[in-house]
Amino acid sequence: MSHPKHQDSAAGGLFEDLAAVDEQAASAAAQARAGALRLQPPRLLQPNRKQVELRASDLESLLGEEHRARLVWDYVERQELSRLSDAIKARGSNAGRAAIDPRILFALWLYATLEGVGSGREVARLTREHDAYRWICGGVSVNYHALNDFRSGNEALMDEVLTANVAALAAVGAISLERVAQDGMRVRADAGAASFRRQASLEQHLAEAGELVRQSRQRAKDDAGASSRRAQVARQRAAQEREARVQAALEQLPQVRAAKQRNGDKAEDARASTTDADARVMKMGDGGFRPAFNVQLATTCQDQVIVGVAVSNAGSDMGQMAPMVEQVSARTGCTPEQWLVDGGFPAHEQIDAVHEHTQGRTEVIAPVPEPRRKAGDETPPPDKHQRKDGDSEPVAQWRERMSEEDSKAVYKQRAATAECVNALARNRGLQRMPVRGLRKVRAVAILYALAHNLMRMVKIAPQWVGLGTGASAMAPAAA
Repeated sequence: MSHPKHQDSAAGGLFEDLAAVDEQAASAAAQARAGALRLQPPRLLQPNRKQVELRASDLESLLGEEHRARLVWDYVERQELSRLSDAIKARGSNAGRAAIDPRILFALWLYATLEGVGSGREVARLTREHDAYRWICGGVSVNYHALNDFRSGNEALMDEVLTANVAALAAVGAISLERVAQDGMRVRADAGAASFRRQASLEQHLAEAGELVRQSRQRAKDDAGASSRRAQVARQRAAQEREARVQAALEQLPQVRAAKQRNGDKAEDARASTTDADARVMKMGDGGFRPAFNVQLATTCQDQVIVGVAVSNAGSDMGQMAPMVEQVSARTGCTPEQWLVDGGFPAHEQIDAVHEHTQGRTEVIAPVPEPRRKAGDETPPPDKHQRKDGDSEPVAQWRERMSEEDSKAVYKQRAATAECVNALARNRGLQRMPVRGLRKVRAVAILYALAHNLMRMVKIAPQWVGLGTGASAMAPAAA
């Protein structure tokens, strides 16, 4: 019991002769030490990029089980692409380099479209740097030439895939064609506004381009140096391509003149682009005028699945309804019951054409325009829903139909369907066409439709993209 008291007394005697601590001196010493420490260089973990690292990993482990790239690949594997494989000449022991699997190129473009990438060069870069694109390639080297050639040269195949998908969905009842909404979307063309020229200017440019081709050919004959042969060939090819573009623009002038005459404009003001002869100057959503294409999409209202795609270089939607109805009927094998369009579509000739094609089974749901009145006319306007002199029976039925509240309520579904699909396409990069020419532009539009429908099938038919194992999910596959 006496040991703790003894230790305390010993400790007190040990330090009792020390001088009292000066707090100011201690603080000054601490500050001096801190200042000296700040003058010394900091200790950092610096990068050493020359050190060798060994990483053991496979491409399969880079992506999760629910990654979108796996979804795209499962979808592509279920498509009928034998036509592409049949065209490959490298077979057996025949000479030639092995071809890239067409499924890889198709899957790369579908995934790139979903991610908002539309450039072949950018996709080729991502196949070397991005895990998802690397996984799709699976070690196969892909260049942008192969990617661009696949997208531009397989418009018919992608159209067949779209037809097969929507026809199968309609056959098993996965989508409903009771109501289909159609809308046009003007997409900026890959052509500059300054590239549009009149006939006299085009003829002058054609003569200059022909002379440039002749000079490049003569220069290649005179200078046979192997060191500059590649540059000579490149210059000659560029001159020939320019001559072909100017010639194509001249060939498009009669169509532009005819369109201007129909609109009441001066035919002598017709101009065509030397960059993309198929492009036309159109009024865009912001009120400005730019070179563009008119992309038409037909979408089911209930499921928001794109069942029709068309591309034109007409700035107006007038005249686009009847061809789309025929396309959807042929693509799906079904006749839509109601066709929803805005006020820019329903020309009387179009309503008659839809009625004739569908034998009256398709009702056009579109607003009736207000009757035109002369300036200063104060008489009450006639009822726009009443039959007018010269109206055909389908047109008169359309006027009467749109006076009913039920039809007006149905028409409200058009914007909720068409505008939503257009917005999704815009968000995925459909702001400006990355290609030139109607055929190639249509291939891009179909690719966007396939990408959109792929994401819709995840909701309405997951078994077709490798998802879902329940009895309800497997019923369409069995059918």
